[in-house]
Amino acid sequence: MAEGIMKKFYGMDTYVQSAGVHNDMEIDGFSIAVCQEMDVELSRHRSRSFDMMEQWGDDLSSFDLVIALSPASQRRALELTRYFHLDVEYWPIMDPTGLGETRNDKLNSYRQTRDQIIQHLKDRWGEPTEMT
Repeated sequence: MAEGIMKKFYGMDTYVQSAGVHNDMEIDGFSIAVCQEMDVELSRHRSRSFDMMEQWGDDLSSFDLVIALSPASQRRALELTRYFHLDVEYWPIMDPTGLGETRNDKLNSYRQTRDQIIQHLKDRWGEPTEMT
């Protein structure tokens, strides 16, 4: 969600790549649905892990900033970047997976997470410069 929303809000002038601790390639359908509500297309997006980034030749030292959205990703980012001049920020974002009983409850949990990401993006980079 964060990568798609970042690109929508601030354009493509900054290279943004999402990665996590684990990789299951498919993006969660609830994430797709709540981002679609704000015209952010995630259905063709594939998730990647830090390990996959390294295997595919992405040089973590070429990044300026890693934003971790979970304690596990923060630990992994700090471990991977300890030899690089690279900032790591931790944004405590609610993990919506497994929350809610009904479809509507689950969507509401994902909306809360989406909205937390939006608020952090605005706090860090200001109001969106592109279409919102």
